[in-house]
Amino acid sequence: MKNPVFLIFFVLMFGGCISVMEKAGRAVDGSASAEKKVSVYRASIKDGAAQDLAVTVIKNKTGEQSVLITLDKFPMIRLRGSMPDENGAFSLNSIEYLSGSVHGWNEYSMDILGTGSLFFGETCVLEINDEIEQIQISSGRIQRYDNRITGAEALTSLRNRNERIIATTAWMAAFDPPEKQSIKDIEGFETFWEPVLFPELVSKKKRPSGWAQEGDAFVKIEDIRWNTSYTERTFSEELHIVRNSGTMLRDWEETLSWIYFTYEWENIKKALSQKITLQSVKK
Repeated sequence: MKNPVFLIFFVLMFGGCISVMEKAGRAVDGSASAEKKVSVYRASIKDGAAQDLAVTVIKNKTGEQSVLITLDKFPMIRLRGSMPDENGAFSLNSIEYLSGSVHGWNEYSMDILGTGSLFFGETCVLEINDEIEQIQISSGRIQRYDNRITGAEALTSLRNRNERIIATTAWMAAFDPPEKQSIKDIEGFETFWEPVLFPELVSKKKRPSGWAQEGDAFVKIEDIRWNTSYTERTFSEELHIVRNSGTMLRDWEETLSWIYFTYEWENIKKALSQKITLQSVKK
């Protein structure tokens, strides 16, 4: 039986700001206190930047410094890189993801390959080559209600989920949205895609036209009757079992922000590939 106090805690926690969740996740291994900010630089859309973002120089307990790049629109991720050399060249090493829902949270570090230039002074000038390659999730943890999953079990689960999310967002990218559709944030993303992915769960007026047809087959999984004929008509073959089994719904409910940032990954890279001047701010 799931602990009701724990459930209330997560409803409150994930209904609030991400900083609360970061403390709940990263503080578990001491990472919240193991690194200290050395300097912080920010750029904003109102000042001409493509994204509201920050570059933070941090120092660990051994004195080693590294760089964190964060984007306000995507608070669930931060990109970690090396300090620049004397020529300003630096490398991106990982994406660190942390986010959750009322069901719990997912946290991982994914190895990446990327390079760019970074210069520090009174301002910070950042430019990243647009080819940032995601390699593989190398570590992570999962919290499902009052059950914490770590080690090899967590790594396998996170990697499998990532493969499903990549397949889902690749299908989304090939799907033709309405001509005037504009997805500006995660709320708009959820509003547009939920009726397409799960018409069985939304009101009739939100369902895609013709989603159910005479003679359609259904399968009942955990009290939901999935229209398997709609699945076959609409989704790529590799996603059929994912949707019909309810796995796609679990991914959506537990890791919406993960799906969203994966969907937006090309736009993230494009925004970071521009030369960005950031202003120094107080830590």
